[in-house]
Amino acid sequence: MDESRGTDKSLADETYRTLLDEILSTKLAGGSVVQERRLADRLGVSRSPMRDALGRLEGQGLLVRNAKGVLTVRIITLADYLSSMAMRLLIEPSAAAQACEHIDDARIADLQAMLDAIAADPDPDPALVWSFDHALHQSVGEASGNPFLADTIVQMRRYTTIFERQRKLAQRKPGLSDHQSILEALKARNAEAARAAMTLHLEQARQNVLASY
Repeated sequence: MDESRGTDKSLADETYRTLLDEILSTKLAGGSVVQERRLADRLGVSRSPMRDALGRLEGQGLLVRNAKGVLTVRIITLADYLSSMAMRLLIEPSAAAQACEHIDDARIADLQAMLDAIAADPDPDPALVWSFDHALHQSVGEASGNPFLADTIVQMRRYTTIFERQRKLAQRKPGLSDHQSILEALKARNAEAARAAMTLHLEQARQNVLASY
């Protein structure tokens, strides 16, 4: 492979990950106009990797064209959130049950250490809370042994995460007992307990959002 092409691909991947993180963290808020040149200048990349990254994000539905054809960050509506959560309720409990057979003990220990740090801190860093949430749900998806299931969980979680973070609906220490129940079920390799714990966790998250409206 041509070395310059490899460098361009690497830059495009890095730019994509940076922009994805900014969208998920709401640094790039819903409805914001995406200006390719300005973003490229801010991130210190050429327009080619920036264009590639923006194309990927548009293809994933996180960037959309408005009525004038201008590229903007997608606004995640309540309907989007509820639809995404409905999908998660269909597939994530099953993924949690399947993960009991495959998830590594060391991975469970790492997740437990993260959750313990959050629980012990009266004012935990929100970034750590979201990092744990991402790590837990991604680990469950990957350990399900079904890459299509894992990918769908990632995609649906992006919408629910953006919605919750943009509207600051999540608590500083959300779902500690729910998450602990999921981890306990994974440790015990109890598939049905994991399925039930994940269902309860997602349903409570959905109800918390509805209660805020």
